[in-house]
Amino acid sequence: MIPGKTIPPEANMELILIRHGSTLWNEERRIQGLSDINLSDTGLDQARHLALSLKDHPISSIYSSPLIRARKTAEIINQYHQVPLYLSTDLTEMNHGDFEGLSIPELMARNKDFLRKWLADPASVSMPHGESFLDVQTRAWKVIEGIFPKGENVIVVAHNFTIASILCRIQNIPLTEFRSVCVDPASKTIIRFHHGSAYLELFNDRAYLNGNQR
Repeated sequence: MIPGKTIPPEANMELILIRHGSTLWNEERRIQGLSDINLSDTGLDQARHLALSLKDHPISSIYSSPLIRARKTAEIINQYHQVPLYLSTDLTEMNHGDFEGLSIPELMARNKDFLRKWLADPASVSMPHGESFLDVQTRAWKVIEGIFPKGENVIVVAHNFTIASILCRIQNIPLTEFRSVCVDPASKTIIRFHHGSAYLELFNDRAYLNGNQR
């Protein structure tokens, strides 16, 4: 059980957090952020397997980032459910500003000093011409707060930093420790809410990609 200080006592629902399938930039280890990169062939295949693993799960609605990699993943999942699909810019990935498009090695080589500052205080240090991690958490949590009163089982399709920020809020984890809740492409994380408490039932699961559905 997770002590959910920010969870209303009337919250009784299941939240399934999905990170979009892989893109070429994921595979090239490039910073995507708000760059609107489509799913790769691998990502499309991942999304289809993910959708199949969720086809019998009772779902009332799906919320998604409007970026095409997330939206396409959500649409593939929804082929089995045909429920309302809501797009929200509050679920987009962190705006990485000047770092968009850089490879991870390029980022590390050129910006070590900045990255040290950001990792030490991601809540208040913003990416150059971009956002802070707290900015991401603030907007993403507005979506989750809007879901709680409905009491419905919901899928949220979003991005690595967006999902990590939500999990930090649910589990009362400082943003400086966000790496403990980062998730992989095409993964699912399931949280059950009951009377103001949260139960993490599944984290960063991709077993279905190997034909081992749980």
